[in-house]
Amino acid sequence: MGNPTRRAFTLAALAAVTTTGPAGPAAAAPARSGPEAATPTATGTAAAAGRHRAEPAEMRGMWLATVANRDWPSRPGLSAAQQRDELLARLDLAVRNRLNTVVFQVRPTADALWPSSSEPWSQVLTGTQGQSPGWDPLGTAVTEAHARGLELHAWFNPYRVATHSDLGRLVPTHPARLHPEWVVPYGGKLYYNPGLPEVRAFVQDAMLDAVRRYPLDAVHFDDYFYPYPVAGQTFDDDAAYEAHGGGHPSRADWRRANIDQLVLETAGRIKAIRPTTQFGISPFGVWRNASTDPLGSDTRALQSYDDVYADTRRWVREGWIDYLVPQLYWNIGLAAADYAKLVPWWADVARGSRTRLYLGEALYKAGDPAQPAAWQDPAELSDHLTLAARYPQVRGHVFFAAGDVAADRVGAMARVVADHYARPAPAPRRPMGAAVPAPGAGPRSRGPVT
Repeated sequence: MGNPTRRAFTLAALAAVTTTGPAGPAAAAPARSGPEAATPTATGTAAAAGRHRAEPAEMRGMWLATVANRDWPSRPGLSAAQQRDELLARLDLAVRNRLNTVVFQVRPTADALWPSSSEPWSQVLTGTQGQSPGWDPLGTAVTEAHARGLELHAWFNPYRVATHSDLGRLVPTHPARLHPEWVVPYGGKLYYNPGLPEVRAFVQDAMLDAVRRYPLDAVHFDDYFYPYPVAGQTFDDDAAYEAHGGGHPSRADWRRANIDQLVLETAGRIKAIRPTTQFGISPFGVWRNASTDPLGSDTRALQSYDDVYADTRRWVREGWIDYLVPQLYWNIGLAAADYAKLVPWWADVARGSRTRLYLGEALYKAGDPAQPAAWQDPAELSDHLTLAARYPQVRGHVFFAAGDVAADRVGAMARVVADHYARPAPAPRRPMGAAVPAPGAGPRSRGPVT
C-alpha cells in the first residue's frame, strides 16, 4: 500500500472487491537493550494509583501505530526528549480514556524500535534506517505503561520488509540485503518469503529478542501474513514450493501450513522464554464466507483463509494463542459484512476454547466524511459495545488507533467512555505458564476441530 495505514488499505481493498463485498483494513503496516531507566511522572503515578479493580477484567485497548509515523512519533528526526514526551502523552491518553492496554507497533517493516541484536533501528525515529535515536522507545514504553497501570503489548509484523520495492534502499547490513534470496517483491513492496524455514526461524528470533529483554505483557501480530492480493500480480514462491511443498495437497494448503507453523512455534517459544507473556493476533475480520464454506460467516468479503492463508478459526479452536482480535471494521447493518452478524459468528468460534476473544473497532472511520452515514453517528461505536455485551465470549475491544482516540472527530470515543467505561477495569490475564495445546487438541468442550 502506498500510505501503509489501516485506513488506506481499507479504501484500496474495498475498491478492489466491489463485486464481492468489502475487504477490511490491514493493520498499520499492515516495528527494540534493556529498558531505559525512567522515573514515573507525577501524572503516571497518580493515574496508576487510581486504576483500582473497580470493574470485572476486560480488554480496553488502543493500537499505537508507528509505520509511516501514523500515530507516533509525529515525524522522523525529533530529538530523543521530544519523542519520549510524545510517547508518554499517548500513554496518558489511554489512561484518560480509561483504557488498560496499549498495543505498540515495535517492528513495522523488519526493523526495530529497540536496540535489536538482529535488525536495524527503524527509520520512523530518525528518518535514517539503522541510525540510533539515542534512547530505547520499547524499554521506555514498557516501564512507563506499567507505571500507569497499563499493559504493554508489543506489536510485530512478521514478514513485511519494506513498503517500497527497492532492496538497495535498505541499510547495507539489513538481513534482507545479506539474504536477498529470502525476499519476494510484490505489489510495490518487499516481503520475506514465509515458505522458507530459514526465514521463519529468523523472524521468530528477531521478534523474540524483545521478549528476552523486556517484561512484555504480550506479543501481538497484526493481519499481515502472506500479503493481501494485488490484481494481476503473483507472489513468486515457486522455488520455495518446489523445495518444501511436498506432502501438501496444494500450494494454498502449503502456504496455510507455513503460517500455522509460524503461529504454533512462536506461541511455544514465547512461553519457554517468558511464561507470563501472552500471544495475541489481530486478523482480518472474515475467516471465510458462508458461500465458500458452510462454517463461514454470512458475509461477502475477502477471506483470510483463502487470500492471506491465515486459518484464524483454527488458531482459536485449537487454542494455540492466548487471544484473538478480529478486525470488525464495519458498521452495524452493512450488507456485505455486518458487524451484528460477525460478532455472534466469532463468539461461536471462541465458545469452549482457551483463546480469549476481543473485537477490533474502527474508531478511525468515525466522522470520516468518506465513510458511510453510519460512521457519522457518534453512537455507532458505542452501539457496537452494547451489542457485543450480549455475548459472554467477547472479553473486550481494541480501538484503531491512538491518533484517532486523540482527535475523536465526532466524539465517538467520548461516547464509548461515557456509556461503557465509567470506571477503570483491569485487562484479562492468562494464568502464568498456561500451556499451548498440541496441534489437533481442539477446544476443551466442543469436540473435534473442523
